[in-house]
Amino acid sequence: MTTPPYLKKGDKIGIVAPARKISKEEVQFAVDTFEKWGLKVILGKNIFGAEDQYSGSDEQRAEDMQAMLDDDSIKAIISARGGYGALRIIDNLNFKKFQEKPKWIIGYSDITILHSHIHQNFGIETVHAPMAINFHKDDESVVSLKKILFGEKITYSIAGSDLNRAGKCEGLFVGGNLSLLYALKGSRSGISTSGKILFIEDLDEYLYHIDRMFVSLKRAGKLSHLEGLVVGGMTDMKDNQVPFGKTAEQIILDAVKEFDYPVCFGFPAGHTPKNLALPFGRRAKLKVVSKSTVLSF
Repeated sequence: MTTPPYLKKGDKIGIVAPARKISKEEVQFAVDTFEKWGLKVILGKNIFGAEDQYSGSDEQRAEDMQAMLDDDSIKAIISARGGYGALRIIDNLNFKKFQEKPKWIIGYSDITILHSHIHQNFGIETVHAPMAINFHKDDESVVSLKKILFGEKITYSIAGSDLNRAGKCEGLFVGGNLSLLYALKGSRSGISTSGKILFIEDLDEYLYHIDRMFVSLKRAGKLSHLEGLVVGGMTDMKDNQVPFGKTAEQIILDAVKEFDYPVCFGFPAGHTPKNLALPFGRRAKLKVVSKSTVLSF
């Protein structure tokens, strides 16, 4: 795997909106924060555009992302927000210059499209982390992103869960939003998971669909050869009038019960108040015991 150059004061960071539309006010705190870090902020030409729910047409959103990928002076690109839209433009992007001179790609949720595509096709590290709209204060999540971008070592220790399955493992850390990993399955952007530690999170899904996605991933061989599984926020799950009968966590445990790798629940990343930054594509060590989980990179 290739690690993009770490940032230093004076570097440029680009902000683009490859999915849902956004306002200037919603990104201002992030702009101010990056400037406090000593970075120069470059906004996408069409970032505040609008077409239906998107921040401009597919062509405009792809144009902004392509410009950032091709500009050698920009050392990192962060998404303004998620929503839906990156899947519509991924095949219109040319990553040739990005491969030659890698830079940090930052975001979560819909940006799983970029994480997965880049990992699978180019072997370059990316960062699953808060997006510009999530910057409201210099909290632990934002600080963790800064640490990764500026080259500091990262180790997280969190409280254990009664649902955890104990064990130790090591492997490349990959993953993202469950629904999008499921949507990419079978495409050239679909991620390979064999020998890796998989992270998943999701928001606002019906429990039966969580089950359907896990059964589908299992049938595709995406769960059978993992080194470990880290489950982030399974947030605002929904149920039908006839209850499904299991929580999201119970569904996941049932799906992986025949495998013996460690499983961590409740990792503070995803659509949760705390969304700790995670370097995808980097080798990680995971230790799950009864009272705690330690994840180090």
